[in-house]
Formats: sequence, C-alpha cells, structure tokens
Amino acid sequence: MEPNLMLPLTMAILMIIAAAATVTADYIRPPPRKTLHFPWDPKPSSLPQQVHISLAGDKHLRISWITGDKSSPSVVEYGTSPGSYSSRAEGESTSYKYLLYSSGKIHHTVIGPLEHGTIYFYRCGGQGPEFQLKTPPSQLPVTFAVAGDMGQTGWTKSTLDHIDQCKYDVHMLPGDLAYADYFQRRWDTFGELVQPLASGRPWMVTEGNHEKENIPLFKDGFQSYNARWKMPFEESGSSSNLYYSFEVAGVHVIMLGSFADYDEYSDQYSWLKADLSKVDRNRTPWLLVLFHVPWYNTNYAHQGEGDRMMAAMEPLLYAAGVDIVLAGHVHAYERSKRVYNGKSDPCGAVHITIGDGGNKEGLAQKYKSPSPEWSVFREASFGHGELKMMNSTHAFWSWHRNDDDEPVRSDQVWITSLVSSGCVAEKSHELRKILMAP
Repeated sequence: MEPNLMLPLTMAILMIIAAAATVTADYIRPPPRKTLHFPWDPKPSSLPQQVHISLAGDKHLRISWITGDKSSPSVVEYGTSPGSYSSRAEGESTSYKYLLYSSGKIHHTVIGPLEHGTIYFYRCGGQGPEFQLKTPPSQLPVTFAVAGDMGQTGWTKSTLDHIDQCKYDVHMLPGDLAYADYFQRRWDTFGELVQPLASGRPWMVTEGNHEKENIPLFKDGFQSYNARWKMPFEESGSSSNLYYSFEVAGVHVIMLGSFADYDEYSDQYSWLKADLSKVDRNRTPWLLVLFHVPWYNTNYAHQGEGDRMMAAMEPLLYAAGVDIVLAGHVHAYERSKRVYNGKSDPCGAVHITIGDGGNKEGLAQKYKSPSPEWSVFREASFGHGELKMMNSTHAFWSWHRNDDDEPVRSDQVWITSLVSSGCVAEKSHELRKILMAP
C-alpha cells in the first residue's frame, strides 16, 4: 500500500474501534474518588440515628432507627403539623453481635394509616430531632429514583446529591448498600450518610453479595442487613427479608433475591408464583422486578453470573408480562431493548443495569465488542436513574451521569406498558399454566 494512504487508513480504523467500544466514547471519565472517612462523633446514647423509612403495606410506613441506649422506646410520634403529633405508634426492636461488634438497639415501628401524597412530621423514641417525610401518591404518576452498589465514597456522595435534586417518591436500590464487608462500623456510617434522604422518602432495597458477610460454621449470611434494613416481606406473604413485593400508585414491584435459592422447588420461586397470582393489572398496570445480579450484561465484569437464576425464573416473568427489570452488581450502566431468551422480543422486559451508585471498587470499563443487537446504551460512569410512570400506558426512563448537572439526561427513553401493547392478554393462558403447575 502507498505510504501516503497508510496514515488515513490507520486513523479510520482507530475511529471505528473507538466508536464500537461504547456509545459515549467522546465522554472522558474523571478519576476515582476516595472512600469517605467519618471521624468519631459521639452522640447521646438515646439520640435516634441512621433513620430511614420504607413502605409497609397499604397506607403504612416503617420507620427504622438505632439508639445506643438499650432502654430507649420503639415509639414514633407523628402528625401533619411541625411539632404537633396527633398520632403515636409503638413497634419492635432487635440487636445483634458480630465478632467483637455489638450493634445498638435497632428499632422498627410501623405508622399509619397515612394519607397519600402528604407531608408528615415525626419524632423517634420520644426525643431528638424532628424529621419530615412525604408519602407516595395514590395514583399515577409516580417517580422512582434508582441507584445500586452505593458504597461510601466521594462518588456516593455525588450520587446522593444528584438524587436529592430530583423530585421522586420512592428510592429503589438493587443491592450492595454499605460495602461494610464484615466491618460493622461501616453499616453505621452508611446509615448516617443516607439519613438525610432515607428519612424523607421510602427506600426499598434488596440484597447484594456485599450484604452476605457469612462466616462458614460460625455466622449465617445477611445477619446485619436483615437486622437493619427490614423490608415488607411479611406484609407481602414472604418468609424471607431477601425477597418481597410492594405496590405504590399503579405499580407492582417485586424485589427478588439473587442470593436466596431460586430454582423451581425453592421457597422463593413458590412465593413468586403466589405473588404473581395476586397481581391485578387493572389496578397496577405496571409490573417491575429488581434483583442484584443482571441477566443481560455485555460488560466483561460478572459475565454469566446471573445465568442460572435467569434460566429458572425468566420464563415465569416473561409469562407474567414484566415491563422492566432493574439490576446492579456490574459497576456501570446499560439499557436493553425488550428482550427474552437472549433475543429482542416485543413482549419481553426492558433490562437496565444500574450498579453505578459510587462503590469503592471503581467502574467496570471493559465491554464486549461488538455489542449484541438487544443492547441499546452502555457506559461505565457513576450516576442514577429516574423512572417516571406517567400513566397506565407510558413511562419515561432517564439516566443521569454524576459528572453532569442533574437536569442533563445522558440516556432517556419512553417505555410503553405491556398491558397497553396487548402482550399481557396474549400471554395470560401461558401464565395460568405455569402458576397452576405443582
């Protein structure tokens, strides 16, 4: 080849390779940020700390907090005016020991019935500061903030600051919360870090691998997670805090456990069938599922780790007409077309990996190339998602990169519900057949 043609050809090849590597190859990522350090800050033992709230059945919320004082009551006073508490509820408490660590007294108190879309003021334990929360709406529209694999780094703080700027009703977190990784004090610092947001809007979480913390022959897994982050598993008929469901406005959300047994003979699978049999798509036209390990992933990180769960559960979720599946684990962002059984399918779910909340391990930057036809957008950057269920037929998803201002949408798409497309009605016979199988 002529020498004067070599340089242009080489440049063209490099440009093609760069374009294939990622949809947003022109974005230059900033360097990693350090893990946050929390200086020892002793507080009165009776002072409520690590306050967070979660949904607990129709018109009810669970208020959770920790005190150093073991005699502190599990009482919440609340009302619709600051400093004036017209209602009072008493709950339960627990604590745990982990090697040389002893937790404080962990309180869980359910309050309600509450009015939808209403601001309430509340106080925990009969003293301490007043907190403010807002209950979700009773009808669509409703907005979810979504971010997984949070951790406690400078990027985590950036993610929380970005989420704080958006108007959302419920935060959903598909696993890997504190990255305590056996160091129990990190659970405490994470609770303090997220309290400003988690005390004001419901945080609905499911477990990731970093919550397990088991020690063979000595400690079962998820002890700390289950004690601190109690979700409405009992209210949804589940026997385990690792999987449950809840409803808000016109949305039924199923939180599955990637680290609980999930084969067709498991308790989780049986519970899932029972839960799906109760879903009324007239009342809740949208059906969402969250779990930690993604099933559709073109990143080299964690390749194939969700395959067994996918083989066991995807046919059931497909027959049920699940609209959107949200996962974490891979420290990057990716969105698919509607997909089923490894191929684009107009009646399949949109799969979104959003494990980019700010973890200490950094980003997963290597993707498989070329990308499969079902992968629409992928990028290794920290950020969060916002899912706005506008009405019974349309939802708007947007992904916000941390390095941008909150109003900037790095990825966005309108999603049409499977109810409105006819897919749910089309597969109703298939679903009944699966649900009736022994």
